[in-house]
Amino acid sequence: MTAFSNNIIYNLLIAFGVIVGASIFAGIGALVNDQPPLKTMINIAGSIKIWAMAVALGGTFTSYEIIEKGLFKGEVKTILKQMSYVITALIGANLGYGFIKLIQRCGEEWTK
Repeated sequence: MTAFSNNIIYNLLIAFGVIVGASIFAGIGALVNDQPPLKTMINIAGSIKIWAMAVALGGTFTSYEIIEKGLFKGEVKTILKQMSYVITALIGANLGYGFIKLIQRCGEEWTK
């Protein structure tokens, strides 16, 4: 596999892992604090999506600086690469959020 495809996979799974990991640990914290864990997990998962993207991209401004340089130097390939990294990180974060929502739905089905 190429470095590009490796980075795509890393970005997707890192963003996914940040959402799922933070939500699970927030749920554990909610149990300790006698709060509803699933509600806490959903709230955290929804509020940290942008941070999961930033973590997956390796910083908040690196990708945007590369896109800016690509625009001014006319390097379309560089812009497309960085945009695909950003989109992949967004997809990973949304998949993580969807996974937490799935856990919530499964919990609702089991309590019926």
